[in-house]
Amino acid sequence: MATDARSVPAESPAARPVPELDPVEVERWRAGGGPLVDLLTLTRARLGGVAAVRLGPRPTVLVTDPGAVQHVLGRHPDRYVKRSHRARLLVGDGVLAATGEAWKRQRRLLQSQFTGVGMRRYEARIAAAARTAADRWAGYAHSGRVFDLGEEMRRFALDTIWRSLTGHPLDAGTDRELAAVAAVVAALPTLPADGVEPPEAVRADLARIDAVAHRAVAAARSGEAGPDGPGLLHVLTVASAQRPEYTDRLIRDELVTLLVAGHETTATTLTWLHLLLDRDPGAREWALAAGPAGSGARREAVQALVSETLRLYPSAWILPRHAVAEDVLAGYRVEAGSDVLVCPYLTHRDPALWPEPERFDPARFTTAGGRPEGLGTYLPFGLGARACLGLQFALREATALLELLLPGPAPRLRSTPAGTAYGLTVRPDGPTTATLPR
Repeated sequence: MATDARSVPAESPAARPVPELDPVEVERWRAGGGPLVDLLTLTRARLGGVAAVRLGPRPTVLVTDPGAVQHVLGRHPDRYVKRSHRARLLVGDGVLAATGEAWKRQRRLLQSQFTGVGMRRYEARIAAAARTAADRWAGYAHSGRVFDLGEEMRRFALDTIWRSLTGHPLDAGTDRELAAVAAVVAALPTLPADGVEPPEAVRADLARIDAVAHRAVAAARSGEAGPDGPGLLHVLTVASAQRPEYTDRLIRDELVTLLVAGHETTATTLTWLHLLLDRDPGAREWALAAGPAGSGARREAVQALVSETLRLYPSAWILPRHAVAEDVLAGYRVEAGSDVLVCPYLTHRDPALWPEPERFDPARFTTAGGRPEGLGTYLPFGLGARACLGLQFALREATALLELLLPGPAPRLRSTPAGTAYGLTVRPDGPTTATLPR
């Protein structure tokens, strides 16, 4: 049952210590070598929506209760701050990893590009990338060639963000070089969290990424525009004339941040969606029957497919924070200096909030009362001041592609992933090869 997340003064005698999972259970988990999500799932099941588990010398507070989630991320981001990001090795000082006043300045500059009028600049580019991907699928259907669903979704999402950043469609050479992004992202969970110098394992991949970024930034600074006109990189280079902090290095970091955030999560979501539709073909038919192509009803149903996929496999499956001051959360005292883990993955699978939470049911998002109310109940892109800037962009590109692909033949999977990998994202752990019938 969800806990009451109303805040009380930190000195209140009503504040209780956060209940902590028995260390014996932690040692049993360590001995079994399972993923972190298994330990977090056990912690929530035993102790509720605000609980502690000892991952290091001090307990870490796990937050899955919606009210507590809103308290941490939405109402008090000044008390629960983001510290060094594991991806800093890749994204540097980009907005994903930046903190404090630097983060506020960078976010303000980028925010206008991904809401309202700003999004209209990218509509044609998103549509062009979706048509290119649909044409490739038509070729696969004609030839019977085996392809990898995950790779196709990665290529589409990378093409979309590359067009938006540079004004150019993704060419084969750039695509090959930027495969290094996925390689580094996959390696990050195994690398030191606060590493300064890149380990040998990823040094060559980072050099390839830097070379692509350097060429793109240089082209934007020279005023070169792609066939679609100037891209978001142009906005960053123009800003550097008034904002000296926007050096070539920071622009590189923002470029790589947007590449990572703008294609890894979307590609993973679309791959999961195809796997879910393979298991439940009726969901595809449900979406197509909602209305004719191009109708609002069809689009709403397709968006529901995406939303339900994000419920099961949220882009930000875990959100680390650090308590900079003592606080009371849901009646529990959180000590200053505590590490806090907000876990959308577990909130989205709470049976007290989502009936039959393991079932793929996109109608939750089109039926009155089908989903729980409250800001902390559904947060696939985070919540509050540090929620993902690209939410609308990601939803629009996923919907644009699916509106073209779903009416066509359904992929026939030849292999399915053996499991799930929990890294920076929740991704299928293995190949997703398929063919398309004529």
